[in-house]
Amino acid sequence: MPASFHSLAVLTICGALLSSTAVADVTLEPHLNIIPRTEAEAARIAKVLTPPDDFTTAAPFEEMSAGAATVRARNNADAFSQPSGNISFEDELTFKVGNGLFKKLWVSSPSSTMASDGLGPLYNARSCQRCHIKDGRGHPPELNDTNSISMFLRISIPGGPDDGMAQIEDYIATLPDPVYGTQMQDFGIAGMPAEYSLQIAYEEQRLELSEGESASLRVPTYTAADLGYGPLHPDAMLSPRVAPQMIGLGLLEAIPAADILALADPDDADGDGISGRPNIIWSAEFDQPMLGRFGLKAGAPTVKEQSAGAFAGDIGISNPLNPNAWAECTQAQTDCRNAPHGDGDTRVTEIDAEGLDLVTFYSQNLAVPARRDVNDPQVLRGKQVFYETNCVACHQPAFVTHRLEDQPEQSFQLIWPYTDMLLHDMGEGLADNRPEARANGREWRTPPLWGIGMTERVSGHTYFLHDGRARNLLEAVLWHGGEAEAQKDAVISMPAADRAALIAFLESL
Repeated sequence: MPASFHSLAVLTICGALLSSTAVADVTLEPHLNIIPRTEAEAARIAKVLTPPDDFTTAAPFEEMSAGAATVRARNNADAFSQPSGNISFEDELTFKVGNGLFKKLWVSSPSSTMASDGLGPLYNARSCQRCHIKDGRGHPPELNDTNSISMFLRISIPGGPDDGMAQIEDYIATLPDPVYGTQMQDFGIAGMPAEYSLQIAYEEQRLELSEGESASLRVPTYTAADLGYGPLHPDAMLSPRVAPQMIGLGLLEAIPAADILALADPDDADGDGISGRPNIIWSAEFDQPMLGRFGLKAGAPTVKEQSAGAFAGDIGISNPLNPNAWAECTQAQTDCRNAPHGDGDTRVTEIDAEGLDLVTFYSQNLAVPARRDVNDPQVLRGKQVFYETNCVACHQPAFVTHRLEDQPEQSFQLIWPYTDMLLHDMGEGLADNRPEARANGREWRTPPLWGIGMTERVSGHTYFLHDGRARNLLEAVLWHGGEAEAQKDAVISMPAADRAALIAFLESL
């Protein structure tokens, strides 16, 4: 397929999403060095991605969730911390250096350890690893525990008519809270009050299932308590966020934008009740609209921008994409802005471009473990239930990544992430009522399911969904609403054996 044809295809699909001023120069993938697919390759891909009609055995290569980048499933907490299975010896060293920066504990300024100073002044954690524990999923604080180290509240207020983004249609304007910014930090350096402490109260809600079974869902209420800088804006919108797992990010980044956009059905043209929409984000790095891929509402276009945002928001570390030395401190937080910081030495920013690239490379190459028990009869039955219940309408099983000139680990791999990377209305029960770019207050990006069955092994818990309210996979399914209401109802009413098989399938991923 000629390069010009590929670009035209992307632009055509995006035309309805972007205003006419932006369409002419948008590819949505300026960060990738793409080798266009040939027509023969496109035909091969279409064939291999054809949905199965036989559920008596696993599909070819289905065990290899990340293609050649897959690694064996380890029986310990390091299962999510391995480099891509197809990484070179030289690049494995780069991965390890990036891992060192990912684990690095930052300290406040001034400090004799100049390469590690610049923490805060307000922050949620002292390292990336403190939130993404063992590169896995974070968790809400346990009852009677105030430690919310891997969970925080995003915050914003509604924007006005002049706060939108003309280059992106259906963009929902929001603004930072004038005092607390866009993210609430529950730690401060010495002498600097934290912004808040997170309090959660749960109410149990019993749900009757078929064949005499039942489940109990815990309904959370979140409070930003002990406010350190005065009251929140009266229109403040708060959204709880638990740190997601880190595996397979480079492969998700390498999925062709055209393939993701082709799955969008914003007007539900096929009448199945499911209408996924792409989030379109303004890229700080490339100064143009791009497809949102990362974050719970697909609010970041690349692994690099997601990493840079986390350095600034979570740790208070300035970087080339977020160069303010005071990170999240607002104009109302004068002492915070005037506190010592780590900029101005040879790094220029507290983590420099080289350091950010190393962390990005590490994040792109955290490997997905191989699936387990793919030919177990119960797992195969659960897979059939997953397809027949139309869970695959959002949790798209497989993609083939771009051919990439300079990313051999992610290049032209058949992967099984079980996500369409699109936004879906998940109903009032899961709504955070806080927009993010084109995502409204009821929409979330479909989370990848690969590795989900290894959460307890890696993270020591089985808490799921954006805020960890679900205590197991069944509860996570039963929280589905909105576009997934029919699928939830089907799970409630299906034979108990099929329900158990569905969970066994999810645990095999």
